Amino acid sequence: MQLSDVHRLAARGEGLHIEFKKKATHPEKIVRELVALANTEGGHLLIGVDDDGTVSGQRFIEEEIFVMENAIEKYIRPALGYELSLFKLNEKKGVAVFYVACSPNRPHLVKEGTQRQAYVRVADRSIKASREMWEILKRIDRPDAAVFTYGEKETKLMQLLQEKGQITVHEYARAAELPIFLASRTLVRLVLANVLEILPREEQQDLFQMKAT
Repeated sequence: MQLSDVHRLAARGEGLHIEFKKKATHPEKIVRELVALANTEGGHLLIGVDDDGTVSGQRFIEEEIFVMENAIEKYIRPALGYELSLFKLNEKKGVAVFYVACSPNRPHLVKEGTQRQAYVRVADRSIKASREMWEILKRIDRPDAAVFTYGEKETKLMQLLQEKGQITVHEYARAAELPIFLASRTLVRLVLANVLEILPREEQQDLFQMKAT
């Protein structure tokens, strides 16, 4: 990567694969962005770039990198691999770029007090993963992940999706008269089988819909 690539990324603006931070204030929160990128499709975290995409740089960029690397090691489990690039804009300011790929070890979790939380990327935001999203991340690369039996509850689900287009776990459980755990498990299995897709939402239940062909 070269400095011209940094300007190119910055010009694209924040999105599914790109996050900007002016500086590494509250690194224990910034690591959520890296976890979300690794748990979704991978991407870049740029330190020293303003919210509007201006590559203004940050003084003492080496200290910003030190703080971030310590936070990555301290707060993220399992350990997260990343690539780091440092670019000097002048004698005083620089930009740091952390790149993470879509991780084969997902879900990565962030230590928050006594708890650990998974995050995923939705558009230009990193949000907490729901129970269903967490389960999908855990099982997505397993050989048996796509195995399921098509029965009455799946037939009812297809009927509901034809009527509504999208559905939440609670809507499905109520309409199909299923326990929440069974409705959740059914939806997760169908996502893993590439029949459905999940649309994570912040502060609302995730939506499920038929996978586009």
